[in-house]
Amino acid sequence: MKVIVIGAGQMGGGIAQVMAAIGKTTYLNDVDIDLVNKRLAFIESILAKDVSKGRISAEQKAAAVHNLIPSVDLRDAVECDIAIEAAVEKMEVKAEIFKKLDLITKPSCILATNTSSLPITKIAACTRRPEKVIGMHFTNPVPVMKLVEIIRGQSTDEETYTFVRDLALEMGKTPVLVRDVPGFVANRILQVMINEAIYCLSEGVASAEDIDTVMKLGMNHPMGPLQLADLIGLDTVLSILEVMHAGYGDPKFRPCPLLQQYVRDGRLGRKSGRGFFEYPENA
Repeated sequence: MKVIVIGAGQMGGGIAQVMAAIGKTTYLNDVDIDLVNKRLAFIESILAKDVSKGRISAEQKAAAVHNLIPSVDLRDAVECDIAIEAAVEKMEVKAEIFKKLDLITKPSCILATNTSSLPITKIAACTRRPEKVIGMHFTNPVPVMKLVEIIRGQSTDEETYTFVRDLALEMGKTPVLVRDVPGFVANRILQVMINEAIYCLSEGVASAEDIDTVMKLGMNHPMGPLQLADLIGLDTVLSILEVMHAGYGDPKFRPCPLLQQYVRDGRLGRKSGRGFFEYPENA
């Protein structure tokens, strides 16, 4: 099986890593070859750590690295059996990618999106094969987290769903079938919690550190909501909340003004070196 993953960020890189680890020839595609090579080097360093800790063998690492192919040309998707889009959470960007994939790939190729909140049916409408379009929403970090939300669009056929479900199982994931609604399940619940934590910070209820401590120690969360927001990317958090606010028309999804301000100021979290916390190693 050949796979192409479009988007060499955290999510796309994680998806490509797991695909390569289970023996799939995997193209990691982005418009910037430097970004692709940087992500591939990062994946190799993670696999090297796994070898040193005895989680995988040196042979398994070598095989996974061998299966990863850098790509800056979507035409590399021509012989792929599935394309997984993991680009930024903007409909216009995803629509353009799916239009191009529809023209390039073979008719049997499944077109999947890792969207966090956008409607699968609307994305599928950008193609001539809506029955082959499906949502495959992974959770970050992909190599560690077991969940995959599978979202069928209005026209997604049974063959496409079964293929993607079985692929998720082969990846060692737990697939959960979810309706095509804004935010699906994971983000419909998670982003409200994150947004409320940001409101608590903006209102001076407690410091960022203490808000996260309350959730970690009081609710047994492995990571506080503000630290998690920084990991996801504050621009992505804002985009998801905006989609749900527009989709449901419910004020509970209204993004906190402090979140909007941080995004305007370029404080995007780990990837920019600063969000609710500071990450000098990423600055």
